[in-house]
Amino acid sequence: MLEKKTMGFVNSHKENEKRIALLPEHIATITNKEKLFFEKGYGDALGIPDAEYMALGCVIQSREEVLRQDIICEPKIGDSDFLSRLRKGQTVFGWVHAEQNRDIAEKLAQSEVKAYAWENMDYMNRHCFWVNNELAGEGAIMHAYQLIGEMPYNTKVAILGRGNVSHGAQKILLNLGAEVHIYNRNQEELFKKELPNYDVLINAILWDLKRTDHIMYREDLQRMKKNAMIIDVSCDRGGAIETTVPTTIDNPTYMVDGILHYAVDHTPSLLYRTASRSISEEISKYIDDLIESRANATLEASVVAVMDPMYK
Repeated sequence: MLEKKTMGFVNSHKENEKRIALLPEHIATITNKEKLFFEKGYGDALGIPDAEYMALGCVIQSREEVLRQDIICEPKIGDSDFLSRLRKGQTVFGWVHAEQNRDIAEKLAQSEVKAYAWENMDYMNRHCFWVNNELAGEGAIMHAYQLIGEMPYNTKVAILGRGNVSHGAQKILLNLGAEVHIYNRNQEELFKKELPNYDVLINAILWDLKRTDHIMYREDLQRMKKNAMIIDVSCDRGGAIETTVPTTIDNPTYMVDGILHYAVDHTPSLLYRTASRSISEEISKYIDDLIESRANATLEASVVAVMDPMYK
């Protein structure tokens, strides 16, 4: 029988990232509680004292001690400041996005750690973190409209994409009275024709990295309404929208040729309590399998193949 692994949970150092991966309320479903190590102050942002984790049989340690554990979990682990400092044989568990970021892929390859990527986790043909994806759309709409001092019911909106992010954006917009038009991937030309009709454009498409074109080029900004806004929830630099550059919660917008761009790359953190609860409920299902090295099809399908030729 394989020796059980330990699992460390660290706080994110990413700007304004307040989501955490595991709440005390979901630890009751986990068998190997004594194998869970949490950084001191892990639940501070949500008002959860260390004592709650300790009372469940978990261990509280310093950040450096937690980072020595076999498996390291952090929601935005691809943006972490410790990825390149991990040792061979360790495992990471979180949103990695190595496929979209060569620097992350290279760090994983150099440190020779195994990565289970949340973005690749599906169960019965549904993305495991679909709630978080909807929150990305919801958070982006709420934040961006507040920044421009406008209510959605005064705007006509185009949404690119029909996935979970799009669905979250739609819920907020429709509930607040916006006129919403949705375009499928096969309606790019129709969208381009109708672009001048809209006050707000929302991009919710997961961009195909093999594409070298854009749906919207910089010159297309001249065809938009005066004071129009682009909300790029997908945040792919130079992806569907040529002028997209990912931004932060502290500095969420920028102007290009008179068009306001909003491209915050972790909008669910704006709704960090709801997001943390949904993440915790989901990952608690997989922790014992990780610790006990048990076969799990969802986990194995999510492993990032960092030695694949595309990363070389």
